[in-house]
Formats: sequence, C-alpha cells, structure tokens
Amino acid sequence: MEKQKVVIVGASHGGHEAAFEILDRYKNVDVTVLEAGDFVSFMSCGMKLFLEGKTTGMDNVRNFKPEDLTKVGGKIFNNTKATKLNPDKKTVTVTHTDSGKNEEIKYDKLIISSGVNPAKLPLPGIDLKNVLLMRGYDWAKKINDAQHDDSIKNVAVIGAGNGIAAAEVFEKAGKNVTLIDAGHKPLENYLNDDFTDVFEKELKKNNVKLAMDTKVEGFKGNGKVETITTNKGDIKTDLVIIAVGITPNTDWIKGAVDLDKRGYIKTNDYLKTNVDDVFAIGDAIFPFNIPANTKVPIPSAIAARHEAQYVSEHLFEEKPSRPFKGIVGAQLLEVFNAHAITTGLSEKNAKRAGINAKEVVLKDHLRPDYIPDSDNPECYISIVFNQDTHQVLGGSVLSSYDISGEANVLSLAIRSKLTLEDLAEADFFFSPTYDKQWNLVNLVAQKALNLYKIV
Repeated sequence: MEKQKVVIVGASHGGHEAAFEILDRYKNVDVTVLEAGDFVSFMSCGMKLFLEGKTTGMDNVRNFKPEDLTKVGGKIFNNTKATKLNPDKKTVTVTHTDSGKNEEIKYDKLIISSGVNPAKLPLPGIDLKNVLLMRGYDWAKKINDAQHDDSIKNVAVIGAGNGIAAAEVFEKAGKNVTLIDAGHKPLENYLNDDFTDVFEKELKKNNVKLAMDTKVEGFKGNGKVETITTNKGDIKTDLVIIAVGITPNTDWIKGAVDLDKRGYIKTNDYLKTNVDDVFAIGDAIFPFNIPANTKVPIPSAIAARHEAQYVSEHLFEEKPSRPFKGIVGAQLLEVFNAHAITTGLSEKNAKRAGINAKEVVLKDHLRPDYIPDSDNPECYISIVFNQDTHQVLGGSVLSSYDISGEANVLSLAIRSKLTLEDLAEADFFFSPTYDKQWNLVNLVAQKALNLYKIV
C-alpha cells in the first residue's frame, strides 16, 4: 500500500509536534516538513536567555535538529519557502531560496503551521541600518552582536509588551535604554493596574527610561539610525529594537484558503480549513478559547502543540470523533526581578466576550507573618470570574519569587470550569518553608467571596 504523503509547512512548535506525533502514531506515512529559513526550528521564546548568555549556544536554541527527524523516518527541507497552494492538484508550490528554483510538492494531507512574522512599522527610515526586529534566528544573531558592540551606547526599544525583554538585555549590557510605547503603561494590554505599576517601578529602578503615550513617526540617520522622531520630539539612539506585534504568514495561501480580514486562517471545530485535507494550526489561526467560549487569537507554543497533537490524532478520520477542546492560554511576562504569569481571560477581554466579569486582586506575603520580610517575598495574585456563576475565567500571579505553580493551578481551574467556591475550599499542601496555611489560590478565591482572612 502506498504511503500517505503528509506535508507540514513550518518547522516551529506546531510543525515539530505534528511531524513527530504522526511518525509515532502511524506506520504507513511519508512526512515532509518545509522550512523557509536556513536554520531549522529556532525557538524565539528562548532568545532572551540566549542573549543573556544562559544557554548552551544559539544553535541549540531550537525544538529539534534536522537529523532528529530523519532518524525517525521523516524528511525536512530548509531554505524551502511555500509560495502557493494548489488545492485542485493537491500540491504546494515552493521556492528553494538557495537556488531560486521552484517545485511542486504533492500531498495527501497538508498541515499549515506557517506562523506569523514580526510586524514591521511602515515608517520613513525603517530600512536604516541598526533598526532590528526581535524574532527569529537571524535577528537573534544581529541583536547579540549589537549588545556587544561598544560603539552602540543608546538603545531604543519600541513596544512595551514583549519589548521589555530587550530593554532588560540591553540595560544589563551597559547601554542607555529608552522604552517607547503609545500606551499609558508597560504591559497594559496584558495586566491590571496593580501589576503594571510594579513593572513600571521595576523598569525605572533599573534605569530604563520610559517614553509612554509616545507615537513613533519615523527614523532618521546617515546610513544607520541616529534619531527616532515621535509626537513628543526626537529621541537620539544608536540602535532600535522593534517589538510591536505580529502579522500572520498567510499571503501565500490567499485565494486558496479562507482567511479573515486580518489574514488569519479560518478553521472549523476540527482545525480543518475550507479546503479538503488541509489543516491549520499555530499562531496564524484563532483556536477555540475555553473561558471565552469562542475563537480568539492565542499565539503561544503551548497552543500550537496542543493543536498539532489534536490534528495528528484525528488526521485520517473522515469526521473526527471529537472537536478540538480548546485552549486556556497563558503567558509569562518578566523584567529584572518582577515575574508575572497571566492565564485565561482578563477582565477587559471577558467583558468584550459579553460576560459579566470581575477581577479581584490579592497582595500578600508568600509565607506566614512570623517569617521576616527579607525571606518572605511579596506576591500578587488575581482572579477573574463570572459574577453570575462564579466560574473562574482568568487570573495572574506576580512576584520576585517563582509562583508559577499557582498560575498552573489557575490554568487548570479555568480549563476544568471550576468556581470560586472550588478554589476557596481546595486543599493544598502547607509548609511555612514554602507557603501559608491557606495557599494564595485559596486566599484570592476567598477574597472574591468576601471570606478573606476570616480566621
């Protein structure tokens, strides 16, 4: 029997998971992964650690090496850019970027995991030297070279979301850093005011200049950038890092696959596109969001891997035995000594989804009061819930200490559709070495129920 040809476009988290899952699940398959870049499967989420010298090297910041896939029977072609989908012939047209040659690759099943591209500001001077984007292998190398370039004294980071990572890296490298954003406060699209206040103070404490409510209008320089022009005046700089968002990498399937007005791929409850035998996963789709009960963008490695696992399991079913259950979504946001994780819906996004939502924030110490403050980290934890049903919809944690465990509990609670009462009564371990008699998760749920510190 001839092998089923499975072609996967994109070698990052979704493509990696799908390729290995399919080869592990099925015997009679021919799996081919197409990667547009030269370097296979760079993990942009590991870029900050690499820039800080906390990895074993840039070439190891990856999901897998090509030989890892070939060892288990798969094939991977780098420098192979998908340029057109031909549903009538069930082929993908590709361009081999190292040779310029075009080729059509046949598929029986196609999984699109082409992801997103970093947004590039369409402004005058954008093509000047030393204007860099913070995503991908090639940009990581350029940014790393820049942080070790003694001629670069002043650095401007545009985007106070994920751009805070670049601000920290360059401040630690001894540069004068200015963080620019059109919003009022860093991370305001992700976190509540209590949390953003902490981040704002942490940035200022570490000598990062904040230029909030500032709109970038262009760049000036003689060959390389020297000035950023803004609505509040010019900012002198030797280097610009742009981290202002993403755009879906879907131009190559326009006209073949249904896209929304922003270019994201439309999928059904089974992650199928409108084209037979063509699936889509990863950052270029809107997966089902469990707490919102609708489809929303969830750009994350975890979402892509869950989607890939689901598609792999049901790839050859005429009608999948179950729909994709959906994603909660969680994200780490950290700078210097402030570490936050947010999961599920914010109060703002819950209300946009038509839910009668409320957020409650608890500020407390991690351990009992008899532990001195010097060894008793201050913590913030918030919970977003439906005021009508008390269902948990979202939450966030923030501390200088690792309280990611509490964030994972919140994620599981959201996925399981637990209520405030469930979390208020949940029994966790207790040791004054690690926490209080009531865990922070208990306490924030109890506060939401007006039961906080009743004993």
